[in-house]
This record gives sequence, C-alpha cells and structure tokens, in this order.
Amino acid sequence: MTAFPEEPIYEQLARIGKVLSSPVRLRLLDVLDQRERTVEELAEEAGIALKNTSAQLQRLRDAHLVTSRKEGTRVYYRLADEDVSRFLGGLQDFAQGRLADLREAVTLHLGLAEGVTAGELAGRLGDPGTIVVDVRSAGAYAEAHLPGALSLPLAELQDRLAELDARLAGLPRDAEIVAYCGGPYCVVSPKAVRLLRERGYTARPLDGGLTGWRRSGRPVQAGRTS
Repeated sequence: MTAFPEEPIYEQLARIGKVLSSPVRLRLLDVLDQRERTVEELAEEAGIALKNTSAQLQRLRDAHLVTSRKEGTRVYYRLADEDVSRFLGGLQDFAQGRLADLREAVTLHLGLAEGVTAGELAGRLGDPGTIVVDVRSAGAYAEAHLPGALSLPLAELQDRLAELDARLAGLPRDAEIVAYCGGPYCVVSPKAVRLLRERGYTARPLDGGLTGWRRSGRPVQAGRTS
C-alpha cells in the first residue's frame, strides 16, 4: 500500500533525480552535450574507467536522457534530444544561483571570475573590435564552432600569436579577444585567456563555452578554418 495516493507519480519523477544524483553521470552528460562520442572516448575525456562508464551510460539510457547507435563494433552515445541539453543548462544555472559553495567551486576551478555572456557576444559578432577564438582541437572546431571564430588550439596558441596580431592590426586599442572551449566548466579557455593576458592582450572567456552558446539557441557553423 502506498503512503499517499500520488506516490507512484512522484516515484517516477524521482527517477530523474536519482540518475542526476551522481557526479559521474552529470559529467558524462556535459561531455555528451558537446558532441556524440563512443564509450571509449567518453571514458578517456571524462577520466572514468571504461567499465564504470558503460554502467553509468546504461543508467542514463534507462532514464531516456541519452540514446545510442552501433556502427561496426563501436557504440556511439549522444543526448536523447535538445530538451536534455536545455534541462541541464537550467539545472546548472539554478544550482549556481542557490549554492554559494558551487559558485566558489566554479570560480576556483576556472580561475577567472569574469567572462563574456552569450548574449553579450551575440551583439558583438559583427564588431571588428571583437576577435572570437576557438581554443579546442581543430577536429572539434570542424564539427561545430561559433560564426566567424578563428581556430587556435591551446597547444598551438603560443606559436600562432602572430595570426592574432595580424587580425588586431589597425583595430582600436580596446579590441578584445573572446576565447571559448567546450562545456560550461571547461578550463581550456581560461588557460588561453591567462596566456593572452600575460602577453599583453585584452581577453576574456565565453561563459558556458560552446555548450552555453548552443543552449541559448544561437547558431553554429561547421567546417575547417580557412
């Protein structure tokens, strides 16, 4: 006998809460929000053992948060649909607004408190004084990137500063570089911004990275840089 008539309803609602109660599963969802990946790729990028990754993905699939397809011997996973991405974004924003400990953890993890919001950057994309730089890998850039972004992977950034200088030549002194990477807690763009600032550039990271940009409903492009 149920404790109250509506208990079966709340039990089903609680399924989502139980699945999302694992930091590992939340991490996997954030990684998948960037693009489709194999189990092996997920394990490597998320820093989780392969066997554990498979088990956690099964829990996410049972809750209809992810889906999978098989290609040869490989199994590829992706988010079930865009609603999952929007839900994750809402959850992260809500939690960060409520939990001071989370805000502190994010600041400590990223190392930079201030960034450019997706809305602010969207209004500046046509501004020649704003240089948008994608610091992910060239392969990730080719799959999807912000309109007009320059591909400068972090590992190559130091050796390719001359390209930035060429872009900035003749621009106002307050011209700014906006760097972005993948998800909302990605540390690659903050590292790039610190490097750029040390070299005398004006630079900020994009809040939420490419994932946050897409969650806001803004367009992306595909293809390799020219």
